[in-house]
Amino acid sequence: MDMSVTPVAPLVPDRRRRLVVFFFLMFAMFMATLDNQIVSTALPTIVGEFGALERFGWIGSAYLLAMSTVMPVYGKLGDLFGRKYVMMASIVIFTAGSLACGLAWSMDSLIAARVLQGLGGGGIMVSIFSVNADLFEPRERARYQSYSSLVIMASGSVGPILGGTMSDLFGWRSIFLINLPIGIIVLTGLAFMLPYRRPDRQPKIDYLGAILLALTISSVVLWADSSQLFGSIFAWQSLGIVAFGAVTAYLWVQVERRAPEPVVPLRLFKDSTFPLFMIISLVSGGLGIGMVNYYALFLQTTTGLSPSSAGLFFIAVAGGIVMGSLTAGRLISKTGSYKIFSIISLSIAVVAMLCLSQAHAGTPLFVIAIILFAQGLGVGLGQQAPIIGVQNSAPRTDVGAASGAVSLTRMGGAAITISIYGAIISANLTGAGGDIPGVGKIQELTPKMLAELPAASQAAVANLYAGAFTPLFLAAAATAVIGLIAALSLKNVRLPAAVVEKPTAAVE
Repeated sequence: MDMSVTPVAPLVPDRRRRLVVFFFLMFAMFMATLDNQIVSTALPTIVGEFGALERFGWIGSAYLLAMSTVMPVYGKLGDLFGRKYVMMASIVIFTAGSLACGLAWSMDSLIAARVLQGLGGGGIMVSIFSVNADLFEPRERARYQSYSSLVIMASGSVGPILGGTMSDLFGWRSIFLINLPIGIIVLTGLAFMLPYRRPDRQPKIDYLGAILLALTISSVVLWADSSQLFGSIFAWQSLGIVAFGAVTAYLWVQVERRAPEPVVPLRLFKDSTFPLFMIISLVSGGLGIGMVNYYALFLQTTTGLSPSSAGLFFIAVAGGIVMGSLTAGRLISKTGSYKIFSIISLSIAVVAMLCLSQAHAGTPLFVIAIILFAQGLGVGLGQQAPIIGVQNSAPRTDVGAASGAVSLTRMGGAAITISIYGAIISANLTGAGGDIPGVGKIQELTPKMLAELPAASQAAVANLYAGAFTPLFLAAAATAVIGLIAALSLKNVRLPAAVVEKPTAAVE
């Protein structure tokens, strides 16, 4: 079923002003995505101040979980009230959350502040993709979406290096406080340069649907982390979370069927493109975002690299993503086809994860860099297809909701896999390391402490961690196979060519 509609005129007819608006959007995207990456290499420093290494993953997953739970809501708010003010409100919330992170006094307060950051970051990500849909027609949009992906992955390469360097020079709090001036600049620019297009519909917000969806997503993430919270994913508390999530999911579907303005319109599922890309986005989020913290942990524990040196390896990841994203963007813009890029992307992911599963403590660093580059290339090639595909298949009135759903599954996949990967590592390290000279509990061993151990002890720790990471990479390869099956099932659809339309008025 083809649910696409005739394109309308761009929100900003003047090309130069459109590019200025796009620049501010990319600045906002860089700010929001940087905070998912910048914390990775600074985590050992944070843990050194606050302790609680067992909650290592929650600094990242709390941010991603908050982002993912509110993304569909922001997408719908943009459809109902217009993108401009929803975007600006998101930036204000994110900036306030960054300030709270910089002032945190404990691990619990930092995690809570990361939740506030995520509540704003989710709105920024969804609003940017929705505004892009208003600024550019489908094929031109593919090219500019590639620049968006470029910014996301530039933050992925700069973030780990910047996080390690800033935490060394200015303290870890600076990695959050740097967002304050950036947020003010972006907010001012969008206030003056982005027009306001008033939607034609009467606003009706599906509050109940939004709450039920948030509860369902949170239940999945908590269950994925239940082995660390309750000792087993089959503990009665864990099973209770599963039952609660199943009930909220059922109720959400019933509410969405009857809601005048559902947060995720069920009619989107009538076109197979939408649910298949939800699966692909879920897998891609886990592989492209959820793995970031664990790449850093893998490098620091199995090779003995410092946080700053480990951060340099993310340049290989980002270089692959940049190359893949720009290539895919130009080819999609030229040919109008996007299915093939999802297939290639996930095929590369399967091979890269299988290769990493064979890595050991003595694997040459250049080999690891090549594998990470290949993984980045795969991520870049498939980065744009889900957003472009669902925006093309959805009615224009649902573009924001569809974009929000894609971003939701991507960030939700990242949050879920962070918990799953953490559970795998924890399960394989529990009780280990006690017989290594100088090591008590290996889970409490920070990179600084590791560097101070004798060479023999460092090698023993590296071997233990390498063995713990093998099942993690195999699990990642298995999820990539699931995404690949979904990509192969996509319909062959070509994006419509540019349609010239008379400009429509935009309210300043």
